[in-house]
Amino acid sequence: MLLDWDPVALAIGPVHIHWYGLMYVLGFAGFWLLGIRHARRAHTAVAPEQVSDLLFYGALGAILGGRMGSALFYYSDHLLADPWMILRIWEGGMSFHGGLIGVLVAIWLWQRKSNIGWLATVDFCTPMVPIGLFFGRIGNFINGELWGRPTDLPWGVIFPAAGPEPRHPSQLYEAALEGIVLFAVLWWFARKPRAVGAVAAVFALGYSVVRFAVEFVRLPDAHLGYLAFGWLTMGQLLCLPLALAGVALAWYARSARS
Repeated sequence: MLLDWDPVALAIGPVHIHWYGLMYVLGFAGFWLLGIRHARRAHTAVAPEQVSDLLFYGALGAILGGRMGSALFYYSDHLLADPWMILRIWEGGMSFHGGLIGVLVAIWLWQRKSNIGWLATVDFCTPMVPIGLFFGRIGNFINGELWGRPTDLPWGVIFPAAGPEPRHPSQLYEAALEGIVLFAVLWWFARKPRAVGAVAAVFALGYSVVRFAVEFVRLPDAHLGYLAFGWLTMGQLLCLPLALAGVALAWYARSARS
C-alpha cells in the first residue's frame, strides 16, 4: 500500500486547513462529548457544566506542552536555529509526554478556582485522553511521519518520504492500542468509584507499556537515532518516569483505600 494522502484537507486561497489540525479538533470534540457523559456519573468529581471550561484549559496545555516538549525533547538543536517552529503545529511534531506535562499544569491552574482536588481532576480527565491519542496518531499517519521499520507483512505501507520499502504503519498500531484499547480499558475501569489516583495509575502504566512496545517496530527520529543498547529510543526513555509515576499512583490509591 502506497500512502498518497495530501496532508492539506482544504485550501482556500492562502489559507490551508491541515488534516493534522482537524484531528486535534476531533480529539477535543470527543473529549467534550464523552466528558459530559462521564461527568453525569454520580461518583465523578467534575460536574457536566464544568467540562467545557476544563477542556479549554486542557486544550491549551496539550498544544503548548506538546509543541514545547517536541522542541525540547526531540528538536532542541532545531529550536535554537528556528524558534518559530514551536508555532507551526500543522507540520506535526507534538510530544505526548510534553503535552501530558502541559495538561497536568493546566489542570492545576483550573482546579485552583474550584473545590476539586488536582488528582481527582486528573482521574476525571484520564478516560478521555485516549480519544486525543487516537486522532493524533491518525494525523501522524496522514502526514506520513513517525513510520516504522521495513516489513514484508501484507499490511506494510510505503511512505514516500521513507523510500520504496513497505514499512510497519506504527502510527496505526499506536492509534489502535493507545487510542481504542486503552480507551476501552479506562472507560470500563472508571465506570465505578475508585480510590483517588487509581484511574490515572492505570493510564500511566498502560500507556507506558504500549508505547514502549510499539517503539520496537517504530524507527527513531533520524537526527536522534537509538540512545543506547542499539534499541532504546527517546520515546521509550520518556516512558520510564511515566511508568514509575504509575506505580507510585497505584501504591497511593491502594494506601488511600485501605
